Amino acid sequence: MSRRRERLGLGLLGLVSPVLVLCIWEFASRLGWTNPVLLPSPSQITAALFALMTSGAIAGPLAHTAGLFVAGYVLAVLIGVGIGIAMATSETLYGLLEPLVEIVRPIPKPALVPVLFLFLGIGKATMLTLVVLAAVFPVLISTFQGVRGLDPVLLETARTFQVSRARTIVSIILPASLPMILAGMRVSLGLALVIVILAEMLAGEDGIGFRILDLERSFQVRDMFAWIVVLVAMGGALTKLFDIAERGLVPWRGRS
Repeated sequence: MSRRRERLGLGLLGLVSPVLVLCIWEFASRLGWTNPVLLPSPSQITAALFALMTSGAIAGPLAHTAGLFVAGYVLAVLIGVGIGIAMATSETLYGLLEPLVEIVRPIPKPALVPVLFLFLGIGKATMLTLVVLAAVFPVLISTFQGVRGLDPVLLETARTFQVSRARTIVSIILPASLPMILAGMRVSLGLALVIVILAEMLAGEDGIGFRILDLERSFQVRDMFAWIVVLVAMGGALTKLFDIAERGLVPWRGRS
């Protein structure tokens, strides 16, 4: 019970700073300290958001962004975990792939957009590739470090009992390195969402990123901020869902 009260207290404390900022923002807007054309008040943004939700116009762009995010993120996780395990368990693959990973990893992924336009054109293929390239490396590196950090006794025991390579990976390597893999997935979660919005701004025809940029260009500032609030809510929901999944997969994490 005391732990629940402590968590509830910390949760309420975490609301203080956002509420305070919103109150100051609203207060400054009502006193005319800000330009309402460029920076609408929170109450005006809330009204625009309510109109957006009641009109039903939010469903299509939200579904487009969510679909692109899920596809890119899942692909990045699968590729990152697969390559990370392969590099960590095979010196040959490590020597072959490590230079390529270190060459591509530091490149800012938006810088690859012109190249992707040349080869893939402007559309979903470019956006999906950009998301995967941005999100794959944190998962790959965390997986590699997690597997390399395993207790050698575990692997030696599997060899002694002649456990197959596939079963060793599924039954020993993946469960033991799961905390590190989840740490990389958490980093990739935020990167993937950022790149999804950027990709929609650069190459999309729908989605939250496209709507934000289109409304900014048409100077519909209140609606633009309303879509930004939708994006914030989406990011918060994804983080919460990841926390729930992490507690289910690694229940001992965070226990005192």
